[in-house]
Amino acid sequence: MRLLIVANHDKPRVAPALREMLPWLKIRVDIAGVTEDDHADLSHIDADAALVLGGDGTLLSVAHRLGHRQIPLLGINYGRLGFLASFTPEQFQNRFEDFLSGRLPIRPRETLEVSVLPPGAEASTLDGEKVAAARRFASMALNDAVVTAGPPHHMVELRITVDGEGAIKYFGDGVIVATSSGSTAYNVSAGGPIISPKVDAICITPICPHGLSFRPVVISMSSVVEIAAARVNPGTLLVCDGQRTTNLCAGEKVVIRRGASSVLLVENPDSREWRALAGKLNWAAGPAYNPDQPDSL
Repeated sequence: MRLLIVANHDKPRVAPALREMLPWLKIRVDIAGVTEDDHADLSHIDADAALVLGGDGTLLSVAHRLGHRQIPLLGINYGRLGFLASFTPEQFQNRFEDFLSGRLPIRPRETLEVSVLPPGAEASTLDGEKVAAARRFASMALNDAVVTAGPPHHMVELRITVDGEGAIKYFGDGVIVATSSGSTAYNVSAGGPIISPKVDAICITPICPHGLSFRPVVISMSSVVEIAAARVNPGTLLVCDGQRTTNLCAGEKVVIRRGASSVLLVENPDSREWRALAGKLNWAAGPAYNPDQPDSL
């Protein structure tokens, strides 16, 4: 196996861990490259898999820099949560031989294709080829695409359409369009639902809506979402996975649809889905009862 190693040296524990790990890895795999550059293009590197030392943000960065290349990504978490980079350093040492022998699950995670059409573009947003020909910005998103109001932080006015129907006018601080993989990120912080990564779905979650009636909604991954910028701020941004951004101007449209390719994640058998939610987000945690009092009322 030819293994690409991407190390985020902004994490204090990564550099010493990599020094210790490299001799151990070199007797088991061919090292295709070791990069510490946060911006290096990885699409040309000849590798069978990528080992990512960092956190979820580092893994998202690698997914973007690989372009549409589909090689398994195995993330060792040196960050805070580690939903995507799901292996601890200790678990990685114990599980790497299983990975080499093909005994670890590799799950394709759906992505979003995010396009921005300039004002006046006539392309039907339901026609992917016409959108691709007319767009001025394009990005993939594994977690989410976010329109955020930006400075001077006035409310923005957006018009949201799904599959060409039911355009709604929305006032607020922006909107999050998340995949099931990204539902535990910004989406859940904004009050959106947690969606199992096994479900092919998109969640549309408003950010501080000026009204009580706009609740988060889950739709099919095959749907096409259009967000038209009716009134925005000079600093209004479209942000994809926290990795790629572009300013949005009044009259522009953001078109979001299922991505053409998925991202392959090596999953940690020791980190089950519900256990991870309970352990990392305190999901379904009970009240902090006084231990000196009996359970009965």
